[in-house]
Amino acid sequence: MYILLISITALLFCSCQKEQENSIDLAGEWNFKIDAEDVGIIKKWHQNKFKETIQLPGSMASNNKGDEVTVNTDWTGNMWNDSLWYTDPKMEKYRIKGNVKIPFWLTPKKVYKGAAWYQKEIIIPENWSNKQFQLHLERVHWESTVWINNKKIGSQNSLATPHNYIFSDELLAGKNTITIRVDNRIRDINVGLDAHSISDNTQTNWNGIIGDIKLLTKPKINIDVVNIRPNITKNKVEVVIKTAGNFKTDEKVTVKLTAKEKFKGKNSLKPVQKAFKINNGELVLEYKMGDNVKLWDEFNPNVYQMEVVLKSSSGIDKQTVDFGMREIKTQDNVFTVNNKPIFLRGTLECAIFPLTGFPPTDVASWKQIYKIIKNHGLNHMRFHSWCPPEAAFAAADEEGIYLQVEASAWLANLGDGTPVDNWLYREGEDIINAYGNHPSFVMMTYGNEPSGKNHKAYLTKYVAHFKKFDNRKLYTSGAGYPYLNNMDFYNHRGPRIQGWNENLKSIINAKPPQTQFDWRKFIDKTPMPYVSHEMGQWCVYPNFKEMSKYTGVLQPKNFEIFKESLEENNLGDLAEQFLLASGKLQTLCYKADIEAALRTKNMAGFQLLDLHDFPGQGTALVGVLDVFWDEKGYVKPEKFKQFSGQTVPLARLEKRAFKNTDTLKATIEIAHFGENALENVIPKWSLKNEDDTVFVDGNLPKINIKIGNGIQLGTINIPLQKINKAQKLTLTINVKNFKNTWDVWVYPTAQKEINNTDFKVVDKLDAKTISYLQNGGNVLLNINKGDIADEKGGKIGIGFSSIFWNTSWTKEQKPHTLGILCDPKHPALADFPTEFHSNWQWWDAMTNSNAIILDDFNKNLKPIVRVIDDWFKNRSTALIFEAKVGKGKILVSGIDLHTNLEKRLEAKQLLYSLKKYMNSNKFVPKIPLKISEIQSLLKS
Repeated sequence: MYILLISITALLFCSCQKEQENSIDLAGEWNFKIDAEDVGIIKKWHQNKFKETIQLPGSMASNNKGDEVTVNTDWTGNMWNDSLWYTDPKMEKYRIKGNVKIPFWLTPKKVYKGAAWYQKEIIIPENWSNKQFQLHLERVHWESTVWINNKKIGSQNSLATPHNYIFSDELLAGKNTITIRVDNRIRDINVGLDAHSISDNTQTNWNGIIGDIKLLTKPKINIDVVNIRPNITKNKVEVVIKTAGNFKTDEKVTVKLTAKEKFKGKNSLKPVQKAFKINNGELVLEYKMGDNVKLWDEFNPNVYQMEVVLKSSSGIDKQTVDFGMREIKTQDNVFTVNNKPIFLRGTLECAIFPLTGFPPTDVASWKQIYKIIKNHGLNHMRFHSWCPPEAAFAAADEEGIYLQVEASAWLANLGDGTPVDNWLYREGEDIINAYGNHPSFVMMTYGNEPSGKNHKAYLTKYVAHFKKFDNRKLYTSGAGYPYLNNMDFYNHRGPRIQGWNENLKSIINAKPPQTQFDWRKFIDKTPMPYVSHEMGQWCVYPNFKEMSKYTGVLQPKNFEIFKESLEENNLGDLAEQFLLASGKLQTLCYKADIEAALRTKNMAGFQLLDLHDFPGQGTALVGVLDVFWDEKGYVKPEKFKQFSGQTVPLARLEKRAFKNTDTLKATIEIAHFGENALENVIPKWSLKNEDDTVFVDGNLPKINIKIGNGIQLGTINIPLQKINKAQKLTLTINVKNFKNTWDVWVYPTAQKEINNTDFKVVDKLDAKTISYLQNGGNVLLNINKGDIADEKGGKIGIGFSSIFWNTSWTKEQKPHTLGILCDPKHPALADFPTEFHSNWQWWDAMTNSNAIILDDFNKNLKPIVRVIDDWFKNRSTALIFEAKVGKGKILVSGIDLHTNLEKRLEAKQLLYSLKKYMNSNKFVPKIPLKISEIQSLLKS
């Protein structure tokens, strides 16, 4: 046993020693110098020694190097309406030196745009003579230029892949100096100011080097690129090896391949060895995976590793490559993985890393993110206008996540002949050569939302090139558009319940609540899979408790502005309630968006913008999770997963509000994209009261459920005559362990009469009404939509949904508000069942209302129903409030509660509840207002 331990120890030591002999880890302290004047090349700084130091991997910002943010900071990113910050008098105090705060994205502690020099002295062993060297820089932002001692080796400018420098004679035994100049300016290659590969909107335009930084030795003939092409039908792979180095024509080499399972069992397959004569540098081998091959998909993320050994006259080179037995294809409108239909349920990742300002390069960090999105029911991630490091692919392989990767750009004038046109081809090829074997890497495009007079012609050629270059993936023109005949799938914004500039004309804001619609009008005319582009974009109020998490290079100065504004308006105590109430509405909007996609037969998927917040472009708080991927407290992952997971029961309802003389009718279907079909299933349904007691329940017919959507389960007809008071009920559908729910409201057609009414209901304040009020009368002022003065809320675009993206970046697209906040137990709402937040029964009120600004009134005036304003303005806005006026009492409703009431069930019920309240001894307003203050609300 003792001898065995010595042998194992010796073997491990030799192995580690051999690894160390072949590489030098360059992480740690480097010498450093900022080149703000851009004179380093002319003055040959590579010949100098730098006195300052910096830690790599890292950035200038993570080392607290660079400039302070000022009004004159030159940002990388467009501002749109955010540019008003430079001129708005309200922002003046945030433009003062020492108190600079910007609202449009997170504020870096340090900023720098230009050249910076990094230098390190290393010792080269004597036995490294006659070697070829590789300087490996895993991720550089952006352009790197390398000198070894006094000789320039070259420059590289990939944003997505490692900068690898190959050289031979420049290193000598003993002391040597490596000097790297990094320049993060946009120069001849312009990928777009808002591309997330470079923009200050998200990851910041950082300067530095992250990930592995190593010096490696290689034989003169070595492995450059390995591409592994699976064939799942024949249980084999084709291995294409591209060699590099100095070799003679007909140089003889031997290649040995050995595949093994990466995780489960780690069983090795039979090696294959073959001798070649190198002619064009490319070697092709076939490797049989055996009869028990394990396929890769979201349910079974089986990963293999292929060890490739190249033996030549110059020595032995070795690479280990991860791959999976996976084939993604299209079949009419549907994606298939390994010949099974899949549905992409995705979210975006826009390079949002607030602690570092750059992406993680370790697998554990990415696994944590992927586990979170899986817990929310998702199986897909789109990297918006950027490509992540190697670790993101390895983690996605392991977790079973389908990735859409983009070649670093978000461009106008694409195809106009500028240098970026050729660069994008090289960037795309580099991405595929670096990460293309990962089975999680299934889709690719040039980048986001292209434009320009030549962009279609350019992208047609671009797609054709990459379909030929690597057929293991699917390609589209650009994320968003345009439509091209030769692309594999369409990634477009059509199927969304709120689109850019739709304002209050969108489905969710213009059409009464129902769940019958779907997106067949888009799918049926598109002869390829259709994936909804950037679906959602539903906002929530800021979570100010999040601010303490910003302990890295970025500071939430935008949040500080919003919080100070809220407190200046005497609303600071409502911040948490605003968050929770608007969060409930945000979740409801996402549910409606996602279910519409799932109801659409043969739709291929959706990509949410976003499951987590987007901190830039004006501050787009669109996530149910914050930028750290943490929950905000208003929806749990398992609840979100009910309507976004692999198997989702769906109900088509023609409306959400019913009379008690109606019959609730629902058509029940299911979207099922699990691993296997569901056999002999008996779907169950129930309609429950608010206290969770069952009003009625039942079963649907037994069924076998195949993989797909639009699968009909049956119909439900529920008479509602037994309900004699206004109430909310919840329809629940259970299919095995999967369930989904929908709230509905039932209102009685015959109400208990309100006797001895001692108040007036008016829509105008005429002299007679004013006299009546001031002399002790009670008045319900029921204001017509459009009658509120502009400065008192008349210009506020009020709709049912949450804010789309944010009001700053969209230049005040409507709606401008985040739903309602109320006390459900307030007696004025006793006969109008509600939670503290917006739900579908508020759709009619929000659609037929004015927001009323109370900022100029008594600060102690608390609305009965408050409207949550956007976080840029933080006005005290109301739908319903009450006050004392003279000797009388007034209840003011910004909701039209008199027009066409027979067709507006919710309005009729709310009016009844308010009247009943005013007729009770509970109607005792405490805050006095002058009649002139009430009059000031109305247009003259």
